[in-house]
Amino acid sequence: MTRRSANDMTGRARIVRTIAVCGLFLLAGAVSMPQAQKAPTYKVDPFWPKPLPNKWSMQQIVDMYVDKDDHIWVINRQSDARPDELAAMTKPPRGECCVLGPEILEFDQAGNVLNAWGGPNYHPGWPGRLQSIAVDRDKNVYLSGTTPGDSIIMFTKDGKFVSDFGHRGPKVPANQVKQDNQQTAIFPPGIGSFELDEDAREIFIADGFLNKRILVYDMDTGAFKRGWGGHGIPLSEIDNDPTPPYDISGPPPDQKQFAPALHCIHFSRDGLVYVCERGSDRVQVFTKQGKFVSQFFVHPSTQARGANCGGPWSTTDPGCGTVYHLAVSSDREQRYVFVADGTNNMVWIHNRKTGVLEGSFGGNGRYAGMLHWIDAIVTDSKGNVYTGEVEDGKRVQKFVPQN
Repeated sequence: MTRRSANDMTGRARIVRTIAVCGLFLLAGAVSMPQAQKAPTYKVDPFWPKPLPNKWSMQQIVDMYVDKDDHIWVINRQSDARPDELAAMTKPPRGECCVLGPEILEFDQAGNVLNAWGGPNYHPGWPGRLQSIAVDRDKNVYLSGTTPGDSIIMFTKDGKFVSDFGHRGPKVPANQVKQDNQQTAIFPPGIGSFELDEDAREIFIADGFLNKRILVYDMDTGAFKRGWGGHGIPLSEIDNDPTPPYDISGPPPDQKQFAPALHCIHFSRDGLVYVCERGSDRVQVFTKQGKFVSQFFVHPSTQARGANCGGPWSTTDPGCGTVYHLAVSSDREQRYVFVADGTNNMVWIHNRKTGVLEGSFGGNGRYAGMLHWIDAIVTDSKGNVYTGEVEDGKRVQKFVPQN
């Protein structure tokens, strides 16, 4: 065994102490350094909502809205109900379940139905095919549809008619309506979505099933105020031609004009306007005056449009594109945008400021937590995410944050 001198041992001790001290400094630095924020993760609540009463069937959940009390309002669209889902409606009943229920449902946080009303014969101005819903601070409920002659109509929370926004076009077959992005006197068929700016008393409309523009009207008088197209171009510069095809082996082109369908419009608390441009797998962001701010693409390898995607009112061909709907997160900074992708049946979680993809959940399937033709998404003040499915998905689910 080799003996070491006292000087050697002292030198080794110094080295050990130095390493230990440096380690402590590094550890202290690691503790004090800010940690990167992780994207939220979610777990489905398989028991939300509670079963509907009165043998009502759950039909197409085409849109949803969370009101000031964190109540969840859904459109339970009847128009695509199948006979096998309505066995209790025949005379005599062919089976135990089910019957068509009201088209407007209000749920509380526990999943109970609080209000239920509406349907095709409920009011003379009822939309031919329901599409969008919004609820104001007084809990008035606004509805719109996608058939020629539809407008936006308002009811109290318990279903009493209040007003009709007007601007109705002629009730003609949808294929007879021509694209016209310059006229503002009447609503063309297919209000993809609308949003209420109650402070400014304005209503923002995504006119993007047939046309390709955003329109803003006075909420109280119905007067037209302004409008714009993709990248904020004025209405006069929007062409009235069909959106051209593209080589679907690659991503959609970064074109200036909107590509229908424009499937939603929503605000963030810092005054920005987010538009779902399903025909380009894209989200475009504007100021409320129509100035273009930014954009980001959502899973752009997914085909966004084409001859095999069906038209605006197709009931047989599948849809294309990824940006069916979106919701902004409820945290103070509203850090995230949740994008409902009805083609891939995913919820993509993008950073709201950078557009960078930071997480996802879902996947095509019928089990709890999976999705089939997701078309609607909202968030509540507690951070829960709610999704709605159309076509033969026909359900609403609640996803609870885990971090």
